[in-house]
Amino acid sequence: MTLDVEVPDPPRLRGPQNPGDYDAVDEPEERTGNDTRREDLADFLDAGAWEDAFDEWSADTYLTEDEFRAVLEGGLFAELDFYWNQSAEDVGYRTPTVPDELVATHDGLDQSDIADLEEALDSLGRTVSEVLENDYIHRDGEEFGYTWD
Repeated sequence: MTLDVEVPDPPRLRGPQNPGDYDAVDEPEERTGNDTRREDLADFLDAGAWEDAFDEWSADTYLTEDEFRAVLEGGLFAELDFYWNQSAEDVGYRTPTVPDELVATHDGLDQSDIADLEEALDSLGRTVSEVLENDYIHRDGEEFGYTWD
């Protein structure tokens, strides 16, 4: 199912938080370092990574336009957060919890929809993470700690 909507603004990454609170495509056994590179990731999102990932995600999501509008109006896309996980050399992500109030304020949504909305947000987070890792972070450069000596 394709969701045909305008791409919302990319999330504004909010600075250092505990990396243990984030999900990653491949979870590391141990986390090292504290250089989360949020500013660099925000620049990549603004440079097209967000739009590329959103387009990819929206082509496969089961979110309806009404559900999308509820998530957008609830500010949940803006609450997505990403960080560079130095130890695993990947982009971790954190998705927001869908508040019960969101369901109460949008006709057509009920409590059973919360899990679906959270799953859609998690899928978007994973897609953004993969697009950043595969298309925007150049692993032949030093900007993300890659030194191929």
